[in-house]
Amino acid sequence: MLIPRRAGRTLIMAAAAVALLAPTVYAQAAEIPPPDQIVTSPNVSHVTTVAKPDGLANTINTDIAFQDGYAYVGNYGGFSIYDVRDPKRAKAVGSVVCPGSQMDVAVYGDLLFGAVDSSRNNDSCSSTAQSAAVKESWEGVRIFDISDKANPKYIKSVETNCGSHTLTLVPGKGRDKRRNVYLYVSSYLPNVNFPDCQPPHDKISVIKVPLRSPADAAVAATPVIFPDGGNETQPGLLLPTSGCHDITVYAEKNIAAGACMGDGVLLDISDRLNPVVTARVTDPNFAFWHSATFNNSATKVVFTDELGGGSGATCNEATGPNRGADAIYDIVKGQLVFKSYFKISRHQADNENCVAHNGSLIPVKGKDIMVQAWYQGGISIWDFTDSANPQEIGFFERGPESLPGGGGIWSAYYYNGYIYGSDFHKGFDVVKIDDRRTDPARRVRTGLLNVQTQESYRGHGHW
Repeated sequence: MLIPRRAGRTLIMAAAAVALLAPTVYAQAAEIPPPDQIVTSPNVSHVTTVAKPDGLANTINTDIAFQDGYAYVGNYGGFSIYDVRDPKRAKAVGSVVCPGSQMDVAVYGDLLFGAVDSSRNNDSCSSTAQSAAVKESWEGVRIFDISDKANPKYIKSVETNCGSHTLTLVPGKGRDKRRNVYLYVSSYLPNVNFPDCQPPHDKISVIKVPLRSPADAAVAATPVIFPDGGNETQPGLLLPTSGCHDITVYAEKNIAAGACMGDGVLLDISDRLNPVVTARVTDPNFAFWHSATFNNSATKVVFTDELGGGSGATCNEATGPNRGADAIYDIVKGQLVFKSYFKISRHQADNENCVAHNGSLIPVKGKDIMVQAWYQGGISIWDFTDSANPQEIGFFERGPESLPGGGGIWSAYYYNGYIYGSDFHKGFDVVKIDDRRTDPARRVRTGLLNVQTQESYRGHGHW
């Protein structure tokens, strides 16, 4: 989600009348459910919703990472840990109050990494907001020891240029894999008045984390991704390119896909400290390249467009099917070839913030199926095996949010047989799909899942 840099993110919605229709178990595309009421397709069921822990109840949930039956949910006020070994009885087992949006998270072993793109007066968990125009202000990455899930410990911070809007964990190569992990830190929106965020930015920060001594983590490189400045002049851009919003890596294939504001790129990450752009595209219908997902064979990539910065009602009829959507590209001879758009056809009310957001693959052999969050559009399960003809095959959503300031599901990911969603206000959703097209995925089990760090199913020996 996009925020004006160094400002609080309050979603401001226009008031609109909501058509209240009779509640049903599942909804037709044209219906808008009553406020907060859950509706699903017939093949999707709501398992449970776990409330946010005390201390985080008044700040919004963001991204999710998984490891060994636990889910780690970022929040503007810190993060929560949920035990999902029995999904039907999912429960919160720990939390940390440590304000600083967005708290994009990744986990590895006993370490949790949290992204902070909110300028603070220092790096502590008791910090307060302070303008980035003050040289002493801090933003970047916080590192926590999560070996004791009931009492995580803050062990290290690393300051990065322009903060850390998102981060992506990248394993090392060869012998280095046991020694270090790397974090690709995406940030943007430089300003001549910000001493630590000077234009032109157009780069990422790469943090090297020694696994045996994580307190020695430090920025190891700041490679420039757009030496020519990127896409800055296209009409309709939310913001001109000045860096990347998010990067997804497929480390075993030494490639990455970058969603970089006005540009979509492929990168060669053979040299972890020096990713190099190998393909680049723009799209007149895209306002803000937000995130990326490869299919399992890395022959396709899905990019999302965060039209309206996440606060807009862009899933209505007026916006249409090709804006605020996913774009599906085939990768042909190393280049990105556009095939089609996908957008939920379930029109949302004009007061519901809704746009393509974070999702993951559902691991079905020979198929390309994805689950994805759409804020107040809920959760969509869709099939893009035919790149030119994607189809929604299931959904979960709520009626318009009753709390002011917008809401909905930030991230929706598939993990070991269930779908998990982080709802802004409601908490941590557990959802299940029962469908012959996705049932084979239940045989795929994984311990670690950082969605922006893709790994092949075959590489894990699941098939």
